[in-house]
Amino acid sequence: MTWTLNASDLDDLARGAALLGTGGGGDPHVGRLLALTAIEQYGPITIIDPDELDDDAFVIPTAQMGAPTVVAEKLPAGTEGVVALRALEQRLGRTADATMPIECGGVNSMIPLHIAAVAGLPVVDADGMGRAFPELQMETFSVYGINGSPLALAGENGESAIIDTGADNKRMEDFARALTVTLGGVAHIAEYSMTGADVKRTAVPRTLTLALTVGRAIRTAREDHVDPLERLAEALAPTLYSHLRVLFRGKVTDVERRTVGGFTRGAAQLKAPNGSGMHIAFQNENLTAYRDGKLVCIVPDLICILEAETAEPITTEALRYGQRVNVIGISTPDMMRTPRALDTFGPRAFGLNEDYRPVEAHDAAEEALAR
Repeated sequence: MTWTLNASDLDDLARGAALLGTGGGGDPHVGRLLALTAIEQYGPITIIDPDELDDDAFVIPTAQMGAPTVVAEKLPAGTEGVVALRALEQRLGRTADATMPIECGGVNSMIPLHIAAVAGLPVVDADGMGRAFPELQMETFSVYGINGSPLALAGENGESAIIDTGADNKRMEDFARALTVTLGGVAHIAEYSMTGADVKRTAVPRTLTLALTVGRAIRTAREDHVDPLERLAEALAPTLYSHLRVLFRGKVTDVERRTVGGFTRGAAQLKAPNGSGMHIAFQNENLTAYRDGKLVCIVPDLICILEAETAEPITTEALRYGQRVNVIGISTPDMMRTPRALDTFGPRAFGLNEDYRPVEAHDAAEEALAR
C-alpha cells in the first residue's frame, strides 16, 4: 500500500532503520535531521509500494557512502544527493520517476527521503540489501542482474563524477571507494538505475514500512513498560524477517576500531555476569558473533547490538566500553540466502573462513544460555 511519510514518523523510522542496519548504514540522528529539514521545507513524502509501481517507471536509488566513523564527524552540506541524482539523469538522458534506498541504515534509509522531498519525487518502499552492507556490489540488485553503472558521485563542495564499469559492479565499488576517500571519506551516490519491473524482481520489498514498524514497536514497548525484545519479535514474526534470537546479554568490555580504505573495521568484546563472553567483528556492519568461541550468527543474517534497558540500536561507531547491551540475531529474507546471494554478500565474500548457517538453525538451548 502506498502511504505518506510525515515528520512525526521520522524518529521511529530512524530507530528501526538503525536496527536493520546491523551497526552500519550511518548515524540515525544525522539522517533524521536531513529528512526532517526537507519535509519541513517541502512537505510530506509519498512512499510507493513496489507492487503499485508502474513497470516502465524509471527509478534511481540514492545513498551516502563512506566509513561510519567519518560520516559521524563530517556532516553533509545537504546538496550532495540531489547533485548526484541530477548528474546521473543528465548522463542517462532520462529523468527519474522515483528514488529508492540502496540499503537499510540510520542515514541511508533517510538520504533518499531528503532527496525525494527536495526533488519532488516519491520513494519506493524497498531497497537492495534488506540491511546494510559495506560494499556497493553487495546488492540484491546486483545478484539478480542489474548493473550498478553508470554511477554518479558527488561531494560536499559541488564536485561530481561519473563511474562506468559496465557489468563489473565490484570494479565500480573500487573506483567509487577511491573517489570517496579522496573527498575526505564521505560522498553521495546515485546508481543501479532500473525500471519498475526490475524493482519488483530484484529489490527487498517494504523495508521502509518494516523500519517504521520496528522502530515504533521498540518505542511503544518502552511506553507500555514491557520487554522491547518481546514486542520486537512480535513485530518481525509476520514479515520476511520472521525469526529473532537473543544471542547475548552483557557489557562491552573492549572495542577495537580503525578506519582503513574507506571502511570502519574492528571488533567488540562483551562479557556476561555469568562469565560468558562474546566477540563481534565488523566492517562498517556487524559480520560475525561468537559466544565462548562458538559461532552463533553470521552475515547476511542481522547481528544487532541494542542498549539493554531501552533497546535503542547502537551503531559500530557508537560502541563504547561499559555499555550494557543485548545482542540479537534476525533472519534475512529467503532471496538473500540463495547461492547467488551468498556468493555476493555471504561469509566468503568478506574473506571469512566460515560457512553460512541460518541463525534459526542454532540449537534452541543456546538462547536459554544467553539469558
